[in-house]
Amino acid sequence: MNQQKYLIALSHFPKFGPTRLKKIKKHFPSWENAFHASATGLMQAGIDYNLAQEFTAARQNINPEQILEQLDQENIKVITIEDNNYPKLLAEIYDPPQLLYYKGKLENQDEFALAVVGTRKYTNYGKQATEQIVKDLARNNLTIVSGLALGIDALAHQATLEVNGRTVAVLGSGLDKQNVYPSANRYLADKIIASDGAIISEFPLGTPPLKHHFPQRNRLISGLSLGSLIIEAGEKSGALITARHSLEQNREVFALPGSIYSPTSIGPNQLIKMGAKVVTKATDIMETLDLVQVKEFISNKKIIPESAEEERVLEHLAHEPIHVNELIRLTKLSTDIINSTLTLMEMKGMIRNLGNMQYVLAR
Repeated sequence: MNQQKYLIALSHFPKFGPTRLKKIKKHFPSWENAFHASATGLMQAGIDYNLAQEFTAARQNINPEQILEQLDQENIKVITIEDNNYPKLLAEIYDPPQLLYYKGKLENQDEFALAVVGTRKYTNYGKQATEQIVKDLARNNLTIVSGLALGIDALAHQATLEVNGRTVAVLGSGLDKQNVYPSANRYLADKIIASDGAIISEFPLGTPPLKHHFPQRNRLISGLSLGSLIIEAGEKSGALITARHSLEQNREVFALPGSIYSPTSIGPNQLIKMGAKVVTKATDIMETLDLVQVKEFISNKKIIPESAEEERVLEHLAHEPIHVNELIRLTKLSTDIINSTLTLMEMKGMIRNLGNMQYVLAR
């Protein structure tokens, strides 16, 4: 723990990222020696003169003991790359963090993980596909990794939690409460931790969610995973950065095909043209990754109607949204009966209301 303390202290100097910490580790016999080294000693480790001088000045305001107390108060744990339970997939990438901050639990199960990322401004199609695919993957014991961002990321985490699956959120900020970002998803972060999942960051306490942190964060999302699934993404979406990191890390890239007229499908469609695996259902991913799971896919189970009215409704429902007025026309049921039948079917988990009186099968 003593050596870990000094590594934590070094990481609180923002300009000591994974590459520079790796140089420092290689040169000094211990992290304690490195923390107390002179500017000349740091230069011998390969640190630029000006940066070495800057650190030795900043070191006066870095108190290792105080940082440990703050971590304890925030219930934030630390794991280093030397630890046995450091994520194995992440340790294999070119520039893994020397240490990770996390809340919640890290599990061996996380060796079977998939990143699911996408745009903040998703469509009904993207929402529906995310929920269906992610839930099937989570039911089959895959850990779902994403970035806690608004949009597809949050949907992926939430869908996993709804089926009691395991999910990990990777942040581009410190894990202290005031810096968890976006603030709208702090409750979701708490739910992930409460469900024995984890929120993770390589950024130390007090690190704000700066713009340039997120491309760096994305390499961890892909690095923690066997592959990355891009649901919906614009031409310049950050989700495409995650896909690029996956390729660089020799991991699989999956993409959900979409309409050629949809701006949110430009990214996935482009990835498919470049060789990404097309995904229309969870089994596409499972088979590509050659993962054999004990549980059968829930999506393979047929929805059984429990009344004549439900049977008539199910004849006309699929995974494409249909308006209630169209259901009335097709089933020839009265408005009162169709509304009460749909309400009951939704309560049973047989169908889903997408809003604006549009309905689809739940699985």
